[in-house]
Amino acid sequence: MSKRIFIDTNIMLDLLGERQPYYDPIAKVATLAEKGKLTMVVSPISFATVNYFIAKFENGKIAREKLRKFKIICEICPLNENTIEKGLNSSIRDFEDALQYFSATESDCEIIITRNGKDFKESLLPVMTANEFLKSLNSKKLTSTS
Repeated sequence: MSKRIFIDTNIMLDLLGERQPYYDPIAKVATLAEKGKLTMVVSPISFATVNYFIAKFENGKIAREKLRKFKIICEICPLNENTIEKGLNSSIRDFEDALQYFSATESDCEIIITRNGKDFKESLLPVMTANEFLKSLNSKKLTSTS
């Protein structure tokens, strides 16, 4: 089974909005997902939020096309009553961050990829940027071959 990583909204926006300097690392992660080397898990909330921003800065048709292509290489986790209940009763201050966190844990993700690590300071899962994640993969390759 491949590694399951949860992609936070800001990372998805970096990829689909091609936001520099953050685009290249997440593009490399997305390539690994396309090749089946890992599974990117994304919340339905992220699709709505990213659609809003891309439609605002580009247009609605482009936003939908980018989301359609992205959907092919990721898994969309369920967001259900249980996730909402956990988010509402969580000590995580920001409700959206709480929903993202519980979406990740309920979807058996091993890592959360975000640029806002402080939003997940209570996380029991490792929290990394896309760049840190790529470096961790490289260091594992180096140690496993020696």
